[in-house]
Amino acid sequence: MESSERAGLVIRPFHGVRYAVDNLAAVTSPPYDLIFPDELRELLSRHPNNVVRLILPGTSHYGEASATLHEWLADGVLTVDSQPGLYVYEQSGVGFLQRGLIGGVGVGSPAILPHENVLPEPVADRLALMRATQANFEPIFLLYEGGGTASRLVDDVATQRFPLVDIRTREGVHHRLWAVTDPHEIEAVAEDLRDRHALIADGHHRYATYEALRKDHMGPGPWDYGLAYLVDSTVYPPDLRAIHRVIPGLPLQEAVARAKGAWQAQEFPLVEDALAGLATATGPAFVLAGEGPAHLLTDPDPLQVERAMPAGQSPRWRMLDTSVLTTFLLPKVWGITDSEQSVMVVHHDPLAAVDMARRLGGTAVLLNPLSTEDVLTVAAQGERVPRKSTSFGPKPRTGLVMRTFATD
Repeated sequence: MESSERAGLVIRPFHGVRYAVDNLAAVTSPPYDLIFPDELRELLSRHPNNVVRLILPGTSHYGEASATLHEWLADGVLTVDSQPGLYVYEQSGVGFLQRGLIGGVGVGSPAILPHENVLPEPVADRLALMRATQANFEPIFLLYEGGGTASRLVDDVATQRFPLVDIRTREGVHHRLWAVTDPHEIEAVAEDLRDRHALIADGHHRYATYEALRKDHMGPGPWDYGLAYLVDSTVYPPDLRAIHRVIPGLPLQEAVARAKGAWQAQEFPLVEDALAGLATATGPAFVLAGEGPAHLLTDPDPLQVERAMPAGQSPRWRMLDTSVLTTFLLPKVWGITDSEQSVMVVHHDPLAAVDMARRLGGTAVLLNPLSTEDVLTVAAQGERVPRKSTSFGPKPRTGLVMRTFATD
């Protein structure tokens, strides 16, 4: 049995590919799926070597991303660390601190638990990029329950050693990175993680891409591993936030009128007041907002909801807000199939979602975040929540350390 198919969590060191530029903060970016067109333009103007030229080259320019990668390696914009290692990564800011390990994790292991459904289009997009570049530019984000050797090493390194990278981005987040190259330390980490499981907190589409890329090849190779950031959730509990929806083709008045046949709808002149009501709601609840007063939807008709639910799902899955949204509110009440084209997403910021809905003449659907307990329980049962149900954070910054198959 290949190592990547072992029942446990497998992690191995790699030769990190890192920037060798003066202004390192200016070449990094948020994860690819959090970058909107305006921010993309700003990042491109911030530095000629910003990592978005690799991760978002445009759907018809993956060959260009590959050429850019090789050009930057040849010119010394990017360098390859001489020793393979694991990387301790720390993010800190006002009121938060998160530390973890970046390494190559075995793809296909049952120890890695997805909890969210994926769509084929983003997987195809990332697969085309990885095939062209033969690289992992962005780590997926994994959470595990630890408290062991790996976790202690992370804190020891972060508090006692001098970092390779020490930057602060414009968002006010402090990022530091260390390389762990001692074979004994690496083996101790691998041994500690071997019997653990890890939840995919962020990067479901990229992990599905890792799996698809692995199927491209018959024999073992660098595609058996994928770049990942592992955080011990017992030491650094994650911040779990909501992902809001914007439906551009559905005017707010129509959305509210049609929802009233199945929901209790309370009108609020101010979105902020409706959000306050949402925060205290029990059971499935949403705020509909856009051009005009906001409305808080609560207490859906239980018989209508039950009829909409797919067979075989657990009671806990059936009560998740995002399950009710994607199986009942969208298709049954509004006649909308959930897709990237028909339902847009906005991470975290409800007012940004409302602004987008107003610009597009549509409806913003604002949600409460799911609970970490619900997500872990659903994943442990082998179920997956609907796509874009969770946003765990803080997410790793893209561009601090990357991995290419040629250097693995």
